[in-house]
Amino acid sequence: MPITPHHIHAILKRSLSIIFLVVMWGNLPLFAQNDISDYKVCFGSGDYKSKSIVVIRKYENAGKQFYIGVDPDSLQTMIIPAGQMAVKPLSWQEILVDFKNTAYIKAIQAADRQSFSLQNSGITHGFPGEKGVTLTIDLCPSKKPLDRIIFTLLIAEFQKTEKPVPLGTSITGRFMLTHSKDLAWLKGLIDSSEIAVTWINHTYNHHYNPKVPLKDNFLLEPKTDLNFEILGTEIAMLQHGLLSSVFFRFPGLVSDSSVVDSVLQYGLIPIGCDAWLAKGQSIHEGSIVLIHGNGNDPIGVKDFIKLLQTEKSSVMKKEWLLYDLRETIEDEFHQ
Repeated sequence: MPITPHHIHAILKRSLSIIFLVVMWGNLPLFAQNDISDYKVCFGSGDYKSKSIVVIRKYENAGKQFYIGVDPDSLQTMIIPAGQMAVKPLSWQEILVDFKNTAYIKAIQAADRQSFSLQNSGITHGFPGEKGVTLTIDLCPSKKPLDRIIFTLLIAEFQKTEKPVPLGTSITGRFMLTHSKDLAWLKGLIDSSEIAVTWINHTYNHHYNPKVPLKDNFLLEPKTDLNFEILGTEIAMLQHGLLSSVFFRFPGLVSDSSVVDSVLQYGLIPIGCDAWLAKGQSIHEGSIVLIHGNGNDPIGVKDFIKLLQTEKSSVMKKEWLLYDLRETIEDEFHQ
């Protein structure tokens, strides 16, 4: 049975309060589709294998309690069964202070400084030490099938230099709701180590009205339920066997300082871009590149394919690489 917004609203309805707890490292367990409950924002910290972990979420699955934690240096997220580590409750403000020298908090603060713009707030450029880009592929709601050629070409071009191929993929709840076969195909590529995906929260509904000005559109639409848009997407990811990263992309790259601040309060790092190919923006060293893989971006896909062909010899010489979004941010903000 498909997981609908009604199911996710029911999960969130049980508790929308913020709880401060701590979790420990663990592997992604298999989830029963309808057994996730009491999914909440929670903050805390604790040591696991001599590593300090920041906790951002708590939930139950099939009667057992789990937490989602973040390695504040590598930005890796993890799922940890409860009861394996001592809990130190913290507020978000305490986390900002206690982990101020980590890449995670430095990136949060950098995104906050870029919150003044109506479009493209957050981290917009990577800073890798070598020539290359960080590719992000957006999966907005769409009636069209996944643009699989993007992934197959990337694998073909980079299989001798980068395997798995690192990708940032921004995904919406409604895409997951209607593209189960495409998700299964992507998970197959992940399981076979062809690609390594950093899953970026792109909201559940991705509301858009072409007749409404940007200041009242996308997440800025009046009466938008931001809690559902964020947590509902994370729940949907878990229900599909995916684990959300600490990154968030605004629909349409549209936001204001208020909604950016709200997203930061969920412990998420807004990610923009400086090379939206469909808009004709040029790629430079360290660019965060945006294309859409939902079948609605033929221009962006065509331009990226052309770019791959142009850089083919550099790819083979490892002079032109794709970078993992987490490593890109870690390299820039690491102490």
